[in-house]
Amino acid sequence: ELNTLAIIPILSKQHHPRATEAATKYFIIQAAASSIIIFSSMLNAWYTGTWDITHLTTYPATISLTLALLMKLGLAPLHFWLPEVMQGTNMFSALIITTWQKLPPMSLLFLTMNNTPTTILFLMAILSTTIAGWSGLNQTQMRKIMAFSSIAHLGWMVIILPLSKTILLLTLTTYIITTISAFYILISTTTKSTKDLGQMSTTSPTLTTITLITLLSLGGLPPLIGFMPKLLILKELTSNCLLSIAIILALSSLLSLMFYMRLTYTTTLTISPNT
Repeated sequence: ELNTLAIIPILSKQHHPRATEAATKYFIIQAAASSIIIFSSMLNAWYTGTWDITHLTTYPATISLTLALLMKLGLAPLHFWLPEVMQGTNMFSALIITTWQKLPPMSLLFLTMNNTPTTILFLMAILSTTIAGWSGLNQTQMRKIMAFSSIAHLGWMVIILPLSKTILLLTLTTYIITTISAFYILISTTTKSTKDLGQMSTTSPTLTTITLITLLSLGGLPPLIGFMPKLLILKELTSNCLLSIAIILALSSLLSLMFYMRLTYTTTLTISPNT
């Protein structure tokens, strides 16, 4: 709650109607999710007599807690607030939302991972990667593209949550590092849409090359760092006989790779103002 209240002024510091709207949307979603979390702990205490988060054994309580945390993170089909909120704020606030604000819900999921309903996690993770891939193809605004990229990466993290703690932490770390570097490039070149990316090569050729590498790493191309967690997740899924899920995830990552490829194309292979 403290974390939610503290980010509201950061989101609305532009004093623009869109920034205020984004901050309000963010607050409503986070407050609703928090109240569901409190409700699930009350429900668990009602049935078991304990308030301990590690002893979350009642089935309705685990379901409501998981859904609330996934809503806080912004996984599909509870993802509609994330692109809207990010589009309404500036780049720095969007960076905070996609990286730092993912840590509190992730840590709670980490604590309760032994009791979370696996079916719901798998279902929402598959939905997230596919929906984020398809929705991202349709965008030209960089903040919305980064939001859908975030949703897809969160899908990969949630799929590995019941299977391996270490791979989850590795995926989260690589995601945060690559997202920060991508946002840093966008902030330093004041890029708002894909149109602005095309003018980057005229100002800084070095930064253009770094942008290419960062975007492809986010897409998960070998031999870049973004490929490592995906490879380990697919390996873990296949060794647990979850072949169909692994195939769907691998195919959905092609969708997100498609829009990263489009961005790298406009950044490096076109010279402004020619197409």
